[in-house]
Amino acid sequence: MGMTMTQKILAAHVGRESVKAGELIEARLDLVLGNDITTPVAVGIFEEAGFEEVFDKDRIAIILDHYTPCKDIESARLSKKARDFAKKHNITHFYDTGNVGIEHALVPEKGLVGPGDVVIGADSHTCTYGAVGAFSTGVGSTDYAASMAAGKTWFKVPSAIKVVLTGKPSKWVTGKDVILHLIGEIGVDGALYKSIEFTGPGVAELEMDDRFSICNMAIEAGGKNGIFPVDEKTMEYVEGRCIRPFTVYEADEDAEYERVVEINLSELKNTVSMPNIPSNTRTVDEVKGTHIDQVVIGSCTNGRMKDMRMAAKVLKGRKVADGIRVNIVPATQAIYLQCIEEGIMEIFIKAGCAVNTPSCGPCMGGHMGVMCEGERTISTTNRNFVGRMGHVESEIILASPAVAAASAVAGYVASPEDIM
Repeated sequence: MGMTMTQKILAAHVGRESVKAGELIEARLDLVLGNDITTPVAVGIFEEAGFEEVFDKDRIAIILDHYTPCKDIESARLSKKARDFAKKHNITHFYDTGNVGIEHALVPEKGLVGPGDVVIGADSHTCTYGAVGAFSTGVGSTDYAASMAAGKTWFKVPSAIKVVLTGKPSKWVTGKDVILHLIGEIGVDGALYKSIEFTGPGVAELEMDDRFSICNMAIEAGGKNGIFPVDEKTMEYVEGRCIRPFTVYEADEDAEYERVVEINLSELKNTVSMPNIPSNTRTVDEVKGTHIDQVVIGSCTNGRMKDMRMAAKVLKGRKVADGIRVNIVPATQAIYLQCIEEGIMEIFIKAGCAVNTPSCGPCMGGHMGVMCEGERTISTTNRNFVGRMGHVESEIILASPAVAAASAVAGYVASPEDIM
């Protein structure tokens, strides 16, 4: 029996010809990643264990993205602990206020990950990098600490689900709609500790930003990782960007999958996830008119250029409805600058939006958009759990940038067609 794409990558990083689902392996790592919440915890573990050196200063990235610019004294202390560690060990890829970005947008943008890599990060949405054909997954701060010292960690080789994409998405349907539809179909535990491998002719119809969004939310279906094949669009994105040589892997034709799910992109409609679990999905038509108080467009799921452009296309020449607060969060400084150069920021500001510095901020209830009790936000983020963006009696609806922007104009949940 052949191997899946994920299994081939892991086998190469163990130094073996093959691995099988369920095996426990120890694999070398190409990149170890942490942020301003998880790094300070890992630093404490690292030092308590008596580690004195990191395995490779060039293969560790520390990105202060969750609370920066620091929202209070405690977040300032966490950031200082991460800064001091990065300085002590001369970490090459350290990003702080002013040159920072949301980690899962910044890492591929900077070329720190490429096809065939094995990446771990002390953040659950590290699975984002499967969009470029890498095996990437989230870990806890203890594994993060040990990996900074050893440059390797253990995995159980995941079995896989094959998602076959066909057709072509309509004008306003994006990667966010694809992944919400999938999660609605298989559930939040439908891919528990499995690799979700996307294949089929529909892959070519998805832009890289769509693929990042899809892989980013693989964890919301319980997945160990999500991964796309490396095609012309992938190569166009990574060539000249990746800082290390990379290797492209393909699944064997006789690879074993526990389940096959087929999605016809041509049939998909704008989809949202209603409170309080990502699998509670509906088409926008089914929940049109639902009251909202706030809109958030950004995050590691949907803060990239395609997302900004799509939101701007909906908002251009229009105004945010009375009583609605809109927070725009470009995912990186480069995206922020490009939005300025393209005139997108002017569109947002004239529409009545607040534009915030790149940060995880509102997504995890950190700052820049926290809700009080009784409020509801429609957001392009990735989780709508109870209390995720503020008070436990607030609510979150997950949506694409196009739907979020249209809802901002309408004053309630709406599709772009409803206002244009």
